[in-house]
Amino acid sequence: MSQPFIRNHQYNEIKKLIGQLQSACNSVSNLKVVEAVRNDTEVKISELFADVTDLQKQWLVNLKQLQTTADFQRYLHALEPYLAEEYAHVTDNQIKKLFPKNKKLKIPDLTGITYRFATYLGWTDIATNKLFIVYDLNGKLIGIEGKYTPTNKNGVCFVCNRHTEVALFTAVTKWKPEGASPDYYRAIGNYLCVNSEVCNKNITDVAVLEKFIHGVYVGP
Repeated sequence: MSQPFIRNHQYNEIKKLIGQLQSACNSVSNLKVVEAVRNDTEVKISELFADVTDLQKQWLVNLKQLQTTADFQRYLHALEPYLAEEYAHVTDNQIKKLFPKNKKLKIPDLTGITYRFATYLGWTDIATNKLFIVYDLNGKLIGIEGKYTPTNKNGVCFVCNRHTEVALFTAVTKWKPEGASPDYYRAIGNYLCVNSEVCNKNITDVAVLEKFIHGVYVGP
């Protein structure tokens, strides 16, 4: 078996594209239109991966035989073993080291996480009104903490771009511009899904999340 090579956000995008193709197969009678959608889907899935083997590419774009609901379900199910479990080996101690100032850090139950469906680890501490994110950025674990302000309403999450229940997540930057005074303070805020599990199921692109993390640690 090939080593896992699909990241969660890529799999979510594949699910979205496959859903669109399935809808076309079910609702469009013009076969040329259906085949155009099928070919476009193959191209878009291929573009998600910059470096895959010929065999892996064959698995990803083997869409010619997908016709029925069962066919589409089997296709997606067959890809699941190839999802990378990016956080499977993260330990409580590693997480604690990411947040050294939080001596009473509340750590989530790591045994209850399905790692192959996780783009990032996120959890809240209601007692302190804080939200924590752990993300693997180019092979290095990054910890982001910030103020968690519930909105008690739905909005668009900046990470997954879905309309869902959100909270305002505000993180203080770790950097200072040259010549800044000792009390320099800057925070970056965005609306984020209240439920990180839901967010992880919907995220299809990590660019915005990585830009946010870069802004907290490096600056504009």
